[in-house]
Amino acid sequence: MLITSKDNSRIKHIRKLLDKKNSFNEKLFVIEGENLVEEAIKNNLLLELYILEGCENRFDFECNYVTKEVMKSISSLNSTPRIIGISKYINKKDLGNKIVILDDVQDPGNAGTIIRNAVAFGVDTVIFSKFSVNPYNEKVLRSTGGMIYNINIIICDLDSVIKDIKDKNISIIGTSLKSSISLEKLENLDKYAIVFGNEGAGVSKKVLDMCDKNIRIDMDKKCESLNVGVSSGIILYHMYRGK
Repeated sequence: MLITSKDNSRIKHIRKLLDKKNSFNEKLFVIEGENLVEEAIKNNLLLELYILEGCENRFDFECNYVTKEVMKSISSLNSTPRIIGISKYINKKDLGNKIVILDDVQDPGNAGTIIRNAVAFGVDTVIFSKFSVNPYNEKVLRSTGGMIYNINIIICDLDSVIKDIKDKNISIIGTSLKSSISLEKLENLDKYAIVFGNEGAGVSKKVLDMCDKNIRIDMDKKCESLNVGVSSGIILYHMYRGK
C-alpha cells in the first residue's frame, strides 16, 4: 500500500505520537532509521513500519510505503529518512538489582549517553522522573545508538519508586559535588540504585535526603564539575569493575 496523503489517519496518528504526552498515554513511540527498526523487531516491539517509496523492505515485516512528502511530515530529522516505525514502550515489571535514576535530566544527548553507559556496565533499569526528557524523544533514541532496546525503561514519580527500591533492600546512592564521600571509598555493592541529577541543579535536596549515602567524583581543582553523561560513565564503570 502506498500512502500519498499527509491527512491519512495513520499518518496523523504518527504525528500525534511525536508529542511526549500522547506517546506516554499510548505507550507507543516513533523510531527512525534501520538500526532502531531492526532492534524493535528483534525485541518483538515493532507495531507498524513505513518505508519511503522506491526503497526496499529488507525486513520480514509487513510495511506501508509513503511518498517523500508524507515521510517528511512524520520525521523529526532534517534529511528525509528511508524508514520509520511505531514501537511499544520498553517496560518490564521487575526493576532488577542494578538501577539508574534520573532526577529531571533534561538534555537528550545526556539521557541517551546515560542509557548507553547503563547498558555497557550491566544496569538493569533506567528510571526517568516525570520531568526528565522523554526517553523516547528522537534525539535521545539516536544518542543511545539502538541500546534503548537492551535495557528496561521506566517513567514515574521518584518518591514512590525510591520507596519501592528501599523495600527491596537496595542501596540508593546519590551524587553530589558537596558530598564528603569519594567514589573511590564506596564499597562494592551487588545491588544498588544510582541517582544522577539535572544538568544545572544536580540531584534535588529532597531526593538526596532519601538516599542512603551520597558520593562525589574527585577531580582536579581546575575543573568545577563534569557533564552528567560523563559522570555516569565514570561511576557506572566503577560499580561494574568492582562487581
